[in-house]
Amino acid sequence: MSSTSSDVNPPATGQPYPRREVQPMDPQLTTIQPGGGIIINLEMLWGRWRRFWLKTFRPGYVKKMESTRKGDFNPCPHDVLDPRDLKYHENQGGYYWEEADDPFAYRSRLPFAREGLAELFVLSTLFFGGAALLTGVILCGVVTGVLSYIGWLLVLTLVLFGMEIVWFFRNPQRAIPAGEGVIVSPADGTFDTIEEIAHHEYIGGPAIEIGIFLSIFNVHINRMPVAGKIIKLVYRPGKCLNALRPESTRLNERLEVYLQMPEPTNRPMLVQQITGAIARRIVCRLKPGDELTKGAQFGMIKLGSRTVIVFPQEEGLEILAKPGDKLKAGSTILAKYAESPTEASNEEA
Repeated sequence: MSSTSSDVNPPATGQPYPRREVQPMDPQLTTIQPGGGIIINLEMLWGRWRRFWLKTFRPGYVKKMESTRKGDFNPCPHDVLDPRDLKYHENQGGYYWEEADDPFAYRSRLPFAREGLAELFVLSTLFFGGAALLTGVILCGVVTGVLSYIGWLLVLTLVLFGMEIVWFFRNPQRAIPAGEGVIVSPADGTFDTIEEIAHHEYIGGPAIEIGIFLSIFNVHINRMPVAGKIIKLVYRPGKCLNALRPESTRLNERLEVYLQMPEPTNRPMLVQQITGAIARRIVCRLKPGDELTKGAQFGMIKLGSRTVIVFPQEEGLEILAKPGDKLKAGSTILAKYAESPTEASNEEA
């Protein structure tokens, strides 16, 4: 398709889209990681022991944290003693702590994805620890000859896997482009597919769908493509096909984020987090009614995946990226809407 689409009119020329009502939370989304997993189970187990230890040996700390806790109900199936207990249930509302009262707020400022810190710790320990242990075995002369050469190759392999885990969970800072009509990429990766849709049910008219493939070497944190309100979330269990296959968009496990831009346009958009053959864990911290700024982080997909964005096709819409481009979440501009008459009149007023 051409980079500029000028032959399709919006639902009503110069008029905003209708405002959407916020929908209830999908009942399948009881945690921010609906697919479960070994690491989340280990963290839940550790949480039980940690809460026992805090109640038994640090009652003063528990009382202090309770005094600064906000919210009117417990969203978790366990006691909430400090912010760590909310990690997998922060999409349920209820209890929370202000940043100034949260002793663990620094974790969000680390150069690694907060949602992946447990995986980073466990997997890097396994790989680097295994490499160190095997190195010790070789240096102690337990294995010799050909076996020692094989051992050094295994050491190198384990180190490379460990470095990949560290690289995968990095969280680089991004400069967010300004502009109300600017759509930024919701994911790092390769601009893979683009499709014109004659009528999209949620958009309410013609739409553009762009697919982004994320390899295991890409940052996997997802960001908001525009500023807007979360209208609804839909979790769809499915397969784990190779994310390079186009049919993975329809068949793989995915989480759909339906959002709407603020007035005056009220443009609706859809972002899909999709698993792959390796990536089988979607993380989404959002809940219906949340309002986020453009480029804000809202989740991630762990270890190779796909992200899809769908947005209205309107007169004057300019697609600024093209298939094959390398995209950066929150900073690469995918498309831009021309200033509508409604926006212009509001600015003049």
